[in-house]
Amino acid sequence: MRRSLIRLREDLATTMDKDPSVTSRLEALCHPALPAVWSHRIAHRLHRGGHRILARLLSNAAKILTGVEIHPGARIGRRFFIDHGNGVVIGETAVIGDDVTLYQQVTLGAIGFWRDNARAEGEARHPRIGDRVVVGAKATVLGPVTIGDGVVVPAHSLVLTTIEAGSNGKTPVIDRRSKIGDGNVQRPHGQYPVQRE
Repeated sequence: MRRSLIRLREDLATTMDKDPSVTSRLEALCHPALPAVWSHRIAHRLHRGGHRILARLLSNAAKILTGVEIHPGARIGRRFFIDHGNGVVIGETAVIGDDVTLYQQVTLGAIGFWRDNARAEGEARHPRIGDRVVVGAKATVLGPVTIGDGVVVPAHSLVLTTIEAGSNGKTPVIDRRSKIGDGNVQRPHGQYPVQRE
């Protein structure tokens, strides 16, 4: 219980540290994404304790209140921060390290049911995010890929492969203006045109 309270205090302090518009603890308590993070911490404990329905109800209530959808099974590290949280989605088997920041409309999701239903029981379907990672607005990270420590995933990126630590600026992004065969676009994963910088 004491560890849980420490995490909640850290989340509050992180909100104050990472959002320059927040000037007090009371204002931090009104931050739109903080209730989502706190609700998840409680829902995750319930989920781990076998109270899956109660955990889902709490998670759904947080989604309605904040616009942030975090599956209770997702594992989230310390000092986690979501800025402008609306539209953030974090899947069940996602693992997020310490000191991670997500911006609005980030998806840490699975590829799709047609692939996931073929995976073995307990096999990861969602990303693993390292420590000190920043994921920009509207970025989408799909499948059981790893984003290494300290990586900055640019806004509007589509990430379908592992990104090693220290690989900033080399994140795959969709470029809808490019044409297949122009040298900048490859199809390493089915129909997804991916441009490498």
